[in-house]
Amino acid sequence: MERLASGRINLAVGLLGIAAFMVFGFILIFLRDFAPGHEQWAADYGIGKHFEARLAHVHGALFSVLNLVIGVVLPQLGGARTRSGIAALTLAGLLMPAGILAEVLFGAPPVFVLLGGVSILVAFVWAGVEALRTP
Repeated sequence: MERLASGRINLAVGLLGIAAFMVFGFILIFLRDFAPGHEQWAADYGIGKHFEARLAHVHGALFSVLNLVIGVVLPQLGGARTRSGIAALTLAGLLMPAGILAEVLFGAPPVFVLLGGVSILVAFVWAGVEALRTP
C-alpha cells in the first residue's frame, strides 16, 4: 500500500509502459514499411485494425506519461488512502490501450477501453481536487 501511495509503482509502470509502446511503434513501422505485403498494410493504414493499433500505441504512450506525472505529483497530495486510490485509478487507465489491443488481436469487447478511460479521467479529476485542497 505504501509503494502505491508513494507513486513509485506509477513511475515504474510509466517508464516501462513508454518502453513497451515504443517497441510497439517500431513494430507498426516495420509492418507499414518493410514487412511482406506492406503496400496493402500502408493502404489500409487509416482504417479498421490498423487505425485501432495506432490508437493503442498513442494512448499507451500517453497514459504511460500520465502515470509518470501522477508518480511525481502524488507525494504532494492528501493522505495515504487518497494517494493509493489516485495511483490505482491511474494504473487502471492503462486498461484503455490494452483493451484496444485486445479488441484488435482477440476481438474482445470494448469494456476494458471504457473502464480504462473512465479510470484515468476520475484519477485526474480526483488529483486536481486534492491539489486544490492540500495546503
